[in-house]
Amino acid sequence: MRRLLVLVAALACIALVAAGFYFLNGQHSVTAPLTATATSCHSTGGLPDPRCTPGVADPRVTQDNIQTTICVSGYTATVRPPSALTDSLKAQQIKEYGYADTNVADYEEDHLIPLELGGHPTDPKNLWPEPRGGAESASVKDRVENALNKRVCAGTTTLAAAQSAIASDWQTAES
Repeated sequence: MRRLLVLVAALACIALVAAGFYFLNGQHSVTAPLTATATSCHSTGGLPDPRCTPGVADPRVTQDNIQTTICVSGYTATVRPPSALTDSLKAQQIKEYGYADTNVADYEEDHLIPLELGGHPTDPKNLWPEPRGGAESASVKDRVENALNKRVCAGTTTLAAAQSAIASDWQTAES
């Protein structure tokens, strides 16, 4: 019986240490779920509801460190959250946005402030279910994100300006 208790205690300690590393490494944060109720969020013209998805910047990415973060090829892969997190959040947010089409495959759980512009990887207020189809689709926004990343990395636009522009209205952010 004593051996079983020691084994259970050891496994519990290992699990706690692993969970601590998971959250302390900065790749994931504990955030409160959205407090919105079903259909309390509304996407208009391809833009997320600013009350539900205002956009959140990752405090680890600053103007001073862009050359070692967002301007490094492959950076986004180091901070992208696991699909288990985003798939679950996508299903929840599709309901909160009140979309008639509830097929999760028809949406990309997108970062309003994209990872390539220092957007927060896991904060639900920076993620929203963006339709994959239509004139304001996820692929159109991806092109805007890439163009802004090039400007920030070239020094022609500041990180803060790019983050603000894309969070306000990604469709006009390049203007």
